[in-house]
Amino acid sequence: MKFKKEMEILWKYLKMNGKLEKASCIVGFGCHDILVAKRASELYLKGYANKIIFTGGYGRITKKIWNQTEAGKFREVAINMGVLESDILLEDKSRNTSENIKYTKEILKNNKIDCHKIIFVDKPYKERRTYATLKKQWHDIDMIVTSIQMSFQEYYDHFSSAEITQHEFISLMVGELQRIDLYSKKGFTIPQKIPNHVWQAFEKLVEAGFTEHIIKI
Repeated sequence: MKFKKEMEILWKYLKMNGKLEKASCIVGFGCHDILVAKRASELYLKGYANKIIFTGGYGRITKKIWNQTEAGKFREVAINMGVLESDILLEDKSRNTSENIKYTKEILKNNKIDCHKIIFVDKPYKERRTYATLKKQWHDIDMIVTSIQMSFQEYYDHFSSAEITQHEFISLMVGELQRIDLYSKKGFTIPQKIPNHVWQAFEKLVEAGFTEHIIKI
């Protein structure tokens, strides 16, 4: 695999590997990757929390591949895995991470659910941005950020038969790194130190053409 070294450098930086503890509820961030729903459901079934909130409407990718919202799709996955439908709450209007957070807060308030500690589940390569966003926009919550437990190679191989291609997966990772830097400057997230070797790997992948999810500035 060409540029594997650079890909793994980004992967190791973006994935934070938070330590799991029992929590009040689990929040699964909607996206194109049903492994997020599977991870959230797995944690519920292992007893880490007794409620799941799936948050997500139609995103840039999912509006092209599914005929239902991300939250709705994730609920189907969870029920098929054995999660009780009565233990699932849906937020299906949000279009980005900030809205995921805003509308999830509203769901909790409207349903009078006191979540003092929350496990947030997202894609492996989005862990760091999710963490940085939550620290900025929901700083008073006790949180754990996690994702499906896979190595880079296992996750890369997953996209040989998934909703997006392996090339787009790497392009999404590249876009994530740019957003961590850009969004902190815009005040959307707390700053994250990005080491020089990570930037160098990012630049090589950009030069190699993994640019579909780069924001033009």
